[in-house]
Amino acid sequence: MTDETRWTTLGPADQIPPGAMKDFHPEGARSVLVVHCEGRFYAIEDRCTHDDGPLADGELVNGCQVECPRHGARFDPTDGRALTLPAIRPVASFPIRVSAEGVLEADLSVESPTPPRPRRGHRR
Repeated sequence: MTDETRWTTLGPADQIPPGAMKDFHPEGARSVLVVHCEGRFYAIEDRCTHDDGPLADGELVNGCQVECPRHGARFDPTDGRALTLPAIRPVASFPIRVSAEGVLEADLSVESPTPPRPRRGHRR
């Protein structure tokens, strides 16, 4: 794989103003949450490691923390670290860049540090 083939196009960078975040769903790849804070873009997997909920439904709080809407776990988008309980495992963090044309591109080849939780059947 060459350097250029590993980059996945997400969308225009101007879709995400400073202090905002947006989810992207590239075909054949996992969902990505792009956060625009501290003058930079950051990309993390759009999945809470506590219960697999979409982080994009949450909020950006305390300047640059992504808060899960389900149970309030917070993540640092700069490196994917879990900052508060109930999450204890990080989310995947992806290299991201803005092309000369102003398009966001992420390297989604990074392995997720936390596999999705298996779904449990209903108890009888």
